[in-house]
Amino acid sequence: MNTTKASSKIRDSFWFLPIIYGLCSILAVGVVTLIDVKLVPRFSNSIPDILLTGQSIAKNLYAALITATLTMITISFSTIMVVLTTYSSQFSPRALQDFMRSKITKHVLGVFTFGFIFVLINLWLLTESKQKDLLSPFFTVVFTVISLGFFILFIHYAARYVQVNFLISTVRNETSKLIKETFEDRSYGEHQHWDHSQIDEIKEKDKQTTYALRSGYIQHVDYKYLINWASKNKMVLEANFQVGDYVPKGMPVFYYWSFNDKVVNEAEHDQFLMIGNERTNLQDIEFSMDKLVEIAVKALSTGLNDPNTAINCIHRLGGLLSELAGNYREVTYFSDNQGDLRLIMDQKRFRDYLYKSFYQIRHYGKDDISVVCNIVDVLYKCAVVSNQSIQKELWDFNSYILEEVDIQSLPSMDYEYLKAIMVKFANTTDQELNWE
Repeated sequence: MNTTKASSKIRDSFWFLPIIYGLCSILAVGVVTLIDVKLVPRFSNSIPDILLTGQSIAKNLYAALITATLTMITISFSTIMVVLTTYSSQFSPRALQDFMRSKITKHVLGVFTFGFIFVLINLWLLTESKQKDLLSPFFTVVFTVISLGFFILFIHYAARYVQVNFLISTVRNETSKLIKETFEDRSYGEHQHWDHSQIDEIKEKDKQTTYALRSGYIQHVDYKYLINWASKNKMVLEANFQVGDYVPKGMPVFYYWSFNDKVVNEAEHDQFLMIGNERTNLQDIEFSMDKLVEIAVKALSTGLNDPNTAINCIHRLGGLLSELAGNYREVTYFSDNQGDLRLIMDQKRFRDYLYKSFYQIRHYGKDDISVVCNIVDVLYKCAVVSNQSIQKELWDFNSYILEEVDIQSLPSMDYEYLKAIMVKFANTTDQELNWE
């Protein structure tokens, strides 16, 4: 968990990669200076003249390149501000994390840091000496050209990132990856049911409680470490939270029953439980889907009035729900390698994901028949690829979506279009449709 926390902080920090590039730049300056001092005087006759530069030309070149590098940095910084403003006002503030954590954004600023420090130190080290030929200006030009290439890449990347369809696609792909990682096979046991008599026997012992040492969101649970730790200390824990929940300081986090009278120190939570100031997409599928919901709700606002963007988000949410339905396992009990119960933790139900995906869109888009029809359509398509229990939940949720729609007052073509979808939906789920 400490490794996960460290990697999470590094991932969220905006300064880590530029610092690494800056240190590499200082090292590169040392190597290039060593080449100028030791190797160039010996082999100057063997080096093509085009690669060697005099000191006077080098000074003018360095001054020009520093100005050019600063200009690229300034434009890049201004572009970042434009993207952040656009995201906050038109898309979702939660999506800002994706852009700021982007590897391209951080590597571009890192390359600029490398180039600027490299040119600046080389200019500083340039002194009046008898040496006429220098190879360092050639390397400086090469690094500046590379920086220009990264600058063009960043402008292209930022221009794409402010396009809402690209953002929606990016969020959807990352959430799809998270769903697969969340429900992949584990080395420990995952069970939907457990012998209740055994659970009652465990709970006959005195229940003890551990409390949150700080307020914040549950960002990550290291299940493997937690189960191995509980097995080693011969105890059973029951979680009083779900990933993504906000827990105030002092709230009960775990109830536990110890079979060797071990008392859990709250500080031990840090080994397997990460609590932070913001929700993240480390394990929180719902948070990742919320980004699409917020983009859709913003698009349905009277200020933007962009229902097609909202419909795009609805389609992507439907695709994610279909993937979730195919991978979802309702796991509550976790066991160690010996098959002994070690953790009781309720997971979010499929209906919870379903509700959180569409309840806000339903509220703000209930008067737009195109939004309503597309919600019903994605629910139908999700039912096509789902098992019977999921189909029943989808059908029941569809009734919730249509509760505030006056179906009988719809214009004739709207009514026929919606009815055609509902007929297919009813046939797929073996339900009876009582529409005239």
